[in-house]
Amino acid sequence: MTGLYQTIATDTPAPQVLRVTLNRPEVANAFNTQMMRELLALWQELELAASAEQPRCIVLTGAGSRAFCAGADLKERNTLTEAQWMAQHVVIEQQFQALIECPIPVIAAVNGHAFAGGLEMLLACDFAYAVKDARFALTEVTLGLMPGAGGTQTLPRAVGERRAKEIILTGKPFAAAEALHWGVVTALYEPDALMSAALETASRIAANAPLAVAEARRSIHIGLQRDLAAGMRFEIECYNRLVPTEDRREGVSAFNEKRKAQFKGR
Repeated sequence: MTGLYQTIATDTPAPQVLRVTLNRPEVANAFNTQMMRELLALWQELELAASAEQPRCIVLTGAGSRAFCAGADLKERNTLTEAQWMAQHVVIEQQFQALIECPIPVIAAVNGHAFAGGLEMLLACDFAYAVKDARFALTEVTLGLMPGAGGTQTLPRAVGERRAKEIILTGKPFAAAEALHWGVVTALYEPDALMSAALETASRIAANAPLAVAEARRSIHIGLQRDLAAGMRFEIECYNRLVPTEDRREGVSAFNEKRKAQFKGR
């Protein structure tokens, strides 16, 4: 989780909070094959880590103030054959799926523009905060492509089918105020306040019972793919998994003893 990387950087700016920074500011943090491989390895490492070693929340951001992520590095892609392009895209698909399935909540701190795959990266996170001057777009159709990292699925879930069709089929950029209004992001901040706000929220999540957080996330994510009755049944399955845990007993005891709970993820 704190290994040597060429295209990303990691640090722990708060207890049990991991910050992951897309670190190619010279190209607006566009992702190349190497970045996708490094992010995939990171998400896989987090999934396999022992619970005691895991962070309890992640903040994903970009280096610099220009962009969160401009999407795929088209200069690299311009050198690829069709076969190489499709092989690279398999790595991209694996990375995005691993991000969505990461067992730890991921907050996007969108420090600048998020275009194409950069917007898809944001949408793969649990929720996002952004700077007030950020702009967003899924521009793939203007290049003869279409969103291929989940955008046709994650964007409608955030903004609704009709709005998603407008955004994707026009390729037209939209402003941060629209992103907030439509539900792409949940809050806007001045640039110097963005990271502190994201870290404050991440720390608040990290202080909660990690098993409870994980089950609540699963219930929301999977329940939304089912009808209401089936979703409520799944919610109870998740709820019942928490009843015999040490954290549930600790939380109730701490409340009654008027002290701060010390959760251990057991």
